Amino acid sequence: MKTLLLIPLAYLLMLACETKEKNTIVLKYPNTKKVDSVDTYFGTKVIDPFRWLEDDRSPETENWVKQQNVTTFNYLEKIPFRKDIKKRLEQLWNFEKLGSPFKEGNYIYFFKNDGLQDQNVLYRKKGEEGEATVFLDPNSFSKDATTSLAGISFSKDGSIASYSISEGGSDWRKVIVINVENKSIVEDTLVDIKFSGVSWKGNDGFFYSSYDKPKGSELSAKTDQHKLYYHKLGTQQSEDEVIFGGIPTEKHRYVGGYVTEDDRYLIISAAVSTSGNKLFIKDLTQPGSQLITIMDTTDSDSQIIDNVGSKLFILTNRNAPNKKVVTVEAENPTPEHWTDLIPETPNVLSVGTGGGYFFAEYMVDAISKVYQYDSKGKMIRELILPGLGSAGGFGGKKKETELYFTFTNYNTPESIYKLDINSGEYIVYWKPEIDFNAEEYESKQVFYSSKDGTKIPMIITHKKGLDLNGNNPTILYGYGGFNISLTPTFSVINAVWMEQGGIFAVPNLRGGGEYGKKWHNAGVKTKKQNVFDDFIAAAEYLIAKKYTSKDYLAIKGGSNGGLLVGAIMTQRPDLVRVALPAVGVLDMLRYHTFTAGAGWAYDYGTSEDNLEMFNYLKGYSPVHNVREGIEYPATLITTGDHDDRVVPAHSFKFAAELQEKQKGHNPTLIRIEVNAGHGAGTPVSKTIEQNVDIFGFTLYNMGFKELPNKGVLKDFKD
Repeated sequence: MKTLLLIPLAYLLMLACETKEKNTIVLKYPNTKKVDSVDTYFGTKVIDPFRWLEDDRSPETENWVKQQNVTTFNYLEKIPFRKDIKKRLEQLWNFEKLGSPFKEGNYIYFFKNDGLQDQNVLYRKKGEEGEATVFLDPNSFSKDATTSLAGISFSKDGSIASYSISEGGSDWRKVIVINVENKSIVEDTLVDIKFSGVSWKGNDGFFYSSYDKPKGSELSAKTDQHKLYYHKLGTQQSEDEVIFGGIPTEKHRYVGGYVTEDDRYLIISAAVSTSGNKLFIKDLTQPGSQLITIMDTTDSDSQIIDNVGSKLFILTNRNAPNKKVVTVEAENPTPEHWTDLIPETPNVLSVGTGGGYFFAEYMVDAISKVYQYDSKGKMIRELILPGLGSAGGFGGKKKETELYFTFTNYNTPESIYKLDINSGEYIVYWKPEIDFNAEEYESKQVFYSSKDGTKIPMIITHKKGLDLNGNNPTILYGYGGFNISLTPTFSVINAVWMEQGGIFAVPNLRGGGEYGKKWHNAGVKTKKQNVFDDFIAAAEYLIAKKYTSKDYLAIKGGSNGGLLVGAIMTQRPDLVRVALPAVGVLDMLRYHTFTAGAGWAYDYGTSEDNLEMFNYLKGYSPVHNVREGIEYPATLITTGDHDDRVVPAHSFKFAAELQEKQKGHNPTLIRIEVNAGHGAGTPVSKTIEQNVDIFGFTLYNMGFKELPNKGVLKDFKD
């Protein structure tokens, strides 16, 4: 990360100097040139002076990145307690982590990390009592551990495995096929696969999805025609058959295909955006069978979760915003033939399958409740969970009599439980041994009113006995989009923050999925301001109740959450002390022109839709709402130079605007991780380094000259 091209000495000498003001380092930012780039939308001209930063292949952009990183690290390295934070993060992170076991063929597989390994290692053993050996070690894929294992799928008998790798954090994948017994490579590596799983048909071949490789930069050029392919084992990838997609008059940006457990049906989902999908089925037991349409519109989300012979089980939000399970015969699968199996309730439903049962997980104010149903829709039992928090897993093959699930919350590390499917009894299968006493911390759920009176839930976590004096360093974290739910999950990073007396607060904003489709739709397109208002109200609640104050409040979010932070800091620069937008969508007029960005239009709309949508987007687009003469919060923008989901140009342009227009001494820095993407697969060492810098920057700009709870450092063990 810190290997940079040499910068002229005179430039380095100008970068920073200490002042006598409280915890302030005055910065001299690199010069960012402007260009005469103008776009016209419905007769309105919009200047884009930093358009040149969109060219990720340009030597000028590369040099700008290097100069910005020199500036940023010159600042961060002056923070006096940075090394202490790193030491504590490494110590707390250094415990064994285990993933839930899963059975394939003759083996039980599981992921494990000894503690500080950059990538999780895949192990296997024969039977519960067998000796565990390494099956795949992604730490050996590249010297710097930036090549990660992005997924693995096994043939029906478990004798062959296909695993995908991501290089430098990119969403583009390579797929490698191996014999599981000797791990020898079976055939040539498949390349240029994106937004895809791998689903085997017997042992003969598999289905996968991808786009045509773009003519421009593979990291930023638009990709919006997804296709489903079938690869027959032993043939060249160039011979792979297109099963679905690729018709110019019928564009689908996200296409996926998977084979049912009994190898009988191919299920195909096709979508034009991140919300809503068409659904098709093909009988693989009948040679030459045609695709049968289940859903031919994209106004709802539906997926086949299981089948018993020709009887299909579908999870859907069609006419059920909180989702329900329906059944239908494969020969006549359209909605008019559907029959409710698990009806809709006031709480949002997700479903796992295993042992011939359905495990219905409901979100009740973002907290998990789980019920077990049989294939006739009879409720067998409620599974009483270990506490209030988030349960996950509940998946297995039909022949299994046991399955595994996980449980966690904001102050409880994730543990694995083994469930006897028939009795409903479960035992602790694995519990982490971590140097963190969860009993010293508490989580409290509150409900506060947003601007329009809507009640918003928020979970606030901190040390017990916290003094509500307004001086507690606080991170307010949010997302609010794409029907994604934020449920209680333990994080080593947040644990270190709370050890220092910090508060971690997470509101469940509109635009998310915590209360179903209606909650999601209340925060999309011209209702997006609801999301921002919900977040602003959360900050105001924390201040009013004296959990914190403006001088000790930071806002944080990534991707769509990065947009959230960017919008809040430009709308209410007076509200918080520190802003931490990560890999954010920040140019709302051009986001849809990069990679798969056009698929986000369900949530955002686009500047090309109509005059009203253009004006609305321009009204909150962070890049377009940085104003001269405003004192913005201390800002640390983070992104990766290989992010091909939310291209780093968003962050580059936002940083350039802030650095040019910021009033006062609050720093506006950008930290650009080299050879990294949107976040998935990032090595542990890089994750720790990034969060050291985020915490150090945050506390330093809240006025701390040393860690608030330095006493915890006395327990360090080298």
